Amino acid sequence: MEVTEKIIEAMKKSAQPMSAGQVADATGIDRKEIDKAMKVLKKEEKIVSPKRCYWEPK
Repeated sequence: MEVTEKIIEAMKKSAQPMSAGQVADATGIDRKEIDKAMKVLKKEEKIVSPKRCYWEPK
């Protein structure tokens, strides 16, 4: 499973938007990898930000 897929899965399990740090804690993936993958997800419009620095699947 790719990092991006793990991020989306962790976000779907959460009842509320998550920060990159919370995603890193939930998945066990390094924060730098999370940041890179979230940048790709933002560009592909697979995640949206309901408030500053917090993300959820679209």
